[in-house]
Amino acid sequence: MESGLISVDRWKRGSEAYFLTHMHSDNTRGLCSKWSNGPLFCSPTTASLFPSRFPAFDLSLIRVVTLSSWISLSLRTPASGDAFTFHFMAIDAHHCPGSVMFLFRGDFGCFLYTGDFRWDSECDDAKATLADAINHFPVDVLYLDNTYCNPIYNFPSRHLIAPLVADIIASHPSHDIIIGVDSLGKEELLVRISRILNTKIWVWPERLHTMHLLGFKDIFTTDTTLTRVRAVPRQSFSIQTLVELNTMCPTIGIMPSGLPWVKRTYGGDANLSGSLITASYNARKNTNGPRKKNLQTVHKFHDYMYSVQYSDHSCFEEIGDFIKLVQPKSMKGIVASSSCYVDPLYYFGRICGTSQPPELLLMRPQQRRGNKAIPSC
Repeated sequence: MESGLISVDRWKRGSEAYFLTHMHSDNTRGLCSKWSNGPLFCSPTTASLFPSRFPAFDLSLIRVVTLSSWISLSLRTPASGDAFTFHFMAIDAHHCPGSVMFLFRGDFGCFLYTGDFRWDSECDDAKATLADAINHFPVDVLYLDNTYCNPIYNFPSRHLIAPLVADIIASHPSHDIIIGVDSLGKEELLVRISRILNTKIWVWPERLHTMHLLGFKDIFTTDTTLTRVRAVPRQSFSIQTLVELNTMCPTIGIMPSGLPWVKRTYGGDANLSGSLITASYNARKNTNGPRKKNLQTVHKFHDYMYSVQYSDHSCFEEIGDFIKLVQPKSMKGIVASSSCYVDPLYYFGRICGTSQPPELLLMRPQQRRGNKAIPSC
């Protein structure tokens, strides 16, 4: 593909078409209400969020994409001005509402860009769609969400976590409960908790507006008198806040995340950073049967705080299953840094027929999360 033709989750000038995988802030960095660099392709749900996220955005630039169907797109190449036609498909990424991965094919070959994705037991339809598509068009290059591409990260499917969170809440009947969430994502967790406990959940006003846009009308409220369960912005969630809240009313905090908060050295390899879940990873290696994925999924590491292993990113085992299905000829990680960055080729290069790098390619601590985008291609 000619350089500068398309960009995914990158918004600088110089491309003929732009693709947005989902509406998280690290993927929209560079987008603003005045942005007008070209047509922007995204899912229907993501398109519905634009007016609230970018109030003055020119909605005529948005091209709403039907999921699971091939779409043809003709562009003019920047260098020659000749017409260039390729095909793409959006597939549900099961990360947050509206999130998709993009599969591109044309004379240049076949590229798959996952964006952020979760490849667990809840995405069987997406698995079938992708398997059928790549059966006809094998993937040359996989651009992979490698956030948890490290064997210390191996958490259970999301549907197993909601009952555990509900149990924590039910076991503290006299406490207020706060759950740390982002401005988009983990809606299904909150809905399941609400249904299990038959209670509404408080959210802040902007979050309630988003919930209504997503079709959740009756479960969420901004009235604190209707419920003791509150979903609060993750950035306002801290032990210090919980300590202060407990001076006024007994309060328990719950942080659903695949990323542990407390880190320590991983004993198996000095090059790998570890975490609270290292012990559960080691235990799982020596445990057989269905219980192995339920070990240490809930951890109380403070009198007022619980951590639960609920993530909207794929864990190490799921990444491996995904790569085995795709069988790409080559792949690149799209996350430039994470809590313990590992080049996916280190563990999975053999699936691509690529020699394993001689050592772990770890991101230096001072480096930051980079743009997640297909390089100009």
